[in-house]
Amino acid sequence: MPRILVVDDDAAIVKLISVILSRAGHEVRTSSHPVEALDLLKVFTPDLIISDVVMPYMTGLEFLEQVRDHEHLSAMPFILLSSHAERTDVRRGMNLGADDYLPKPFTPADLTTAVDARLRRVGLTAQAESGTQAKGLGTAQVIWQGGQVSWVSRKALELFFYLLEHKEVTSWEAAEALWPEKDESRASSLFHTTLHRLRKSLSNEAVTSHNRKYALAPGLNPEYDVQRYELLAGQAEAGSLGYEELKELVGQYGTFLPGADSPWVDDVRSRLEQTQMNLLGLAARAASEAGKPKEAAQYHQRALSLDPMSEQDWKGLQAALDTLGDPRARMAEQREAWWATDFD
Repeated sequence: MPRILVVDDDAAIVKLISVILSRAGHEVRTSSHPVEALDLLKVFTPDLIISDVVMPYMTGLEFLEQVRDHEHLSAMPFILLSSHAERTDVRRGMNLGADDYLPKPFTPADLTTAVDARLRRVGLTAQAESGTQAKGLGTAQVIWQGGQVSWVSRKALELFFYLLEHKEVTSWEAAEALWPEKDESRASSLFHTTLHRLRKSLSNEAVTSHNRKYALAPGLNPEYDVQRYELLAGQAEAGSLGYEELKELVGQYGTFLPGADSPWVDDVRSRLEQTQMNLLGLAARAASEAGKPKEAAQYHQRALSLDPMSEQDWKGLQAALDTLGDPRARMAEQREAWWATDFD
């Protein structure tokens, strides 16, 4: 999946581009400031950069110059965005090494055509139709052969994610995890029925069996959002991610497989919730160090929405609100979760 960095101080434009390109199958990261984007590029290498020309503190052309100064980014595909009044800068941008420019306003087709043309030039395309994506954070869906899988049963979907999480399992392990309330005979029967439905939803070769153990076929190899989230969380805890990446990472969190109700699902949710708590703490500290107490307060509040007993986040919230001169600092001191109160 090609990775694209979008840099623009206009939040509406950033959101528009992000939505269009995400729907087109790209992984999109964003930054509202070129200086922050340069920090992001120290730990994240995109396949293409899209940048506005006119931005405060540093123009898109200055940003382009600094990108080209880095050896590993010198050949990075770079698209400039410009309004009619700024197009006199386009020639200079092309001389500095920009690969293309996209005039504002643009249509979704204009954007995707320009992006696909640049990616094709460097041998990259959006995810191939044979690729598979498994999305379990805040949703429960599998993208396979270019489309969303229509599952024969909800339990077949759950079994798919169970195999994704546990790699290789016996029929009894899967049956006990998905139907803990059933006796052994009934649970085993349900497992084999659900396995048949999983294969029917994907293909007969989707699940392999060997020595009475079952696993997803090696060729399936889906991109799994939970795996990526936890991998990046490990990098964050090691101090390898900048603030902008932390902001994006905490935004990826969501309830694992909403609607599913099994003990193993609860275990995964607990694991991911603890990971998110750690990330929110890192993001709050980074926001404070960056002189952004409002954002720090928001991170502490989000953490308290997950764990209302987190004393560390109550203290952090109070400190951030004190810095802002926000009267709700007293409510935080009294451990009053005003955001959970219905005032109607």
